[in-house]
Amino acid sequence: MAKSKDALICDCKVIHKHTVTKVKRAMPREEKLYDLAEFFKIFGDSTRIKILCALVANEMCVCDLAALLNMTKSSISHQLRILKQARLVKYRKEGKIVFYCPCDEHIQKIFNEGFNHINE
Repeated sequence: MAKSKDALICDCKVIHKHTVTKVKRAMPREEKLYDLAEFFKIFGDSTRIKILCALVANEMCVCDLAALLNMTKSSISHQLRILKQARLVKYRKEGKIVFYCPCDEHIQKIFNEGFNHINE
């Protein structure tokens, strides 16, 4: 059974028009909200969270991360690739060894704030 066009329209009234107008003007563009949602999706994987937790504590190479987390180097590398693409981690080379760390202090702050929130 098809729904009428009227059934799809919200019938609630704006009570505080000034507030709605003010917030609407302050809302970021749709693309920015999408980018933010994508950014937070990266934190939705427990393996990536473990890697970030380790890297917040100290820069590490793939082999050491794999040993720490009892995972394969391939699995760690895959997750690090995702974290690099999201600009959450950066790397530096020392000879043949590549060391990873959080991109900047913002990542550490976001990570720490998340822990503060769940520990309340």
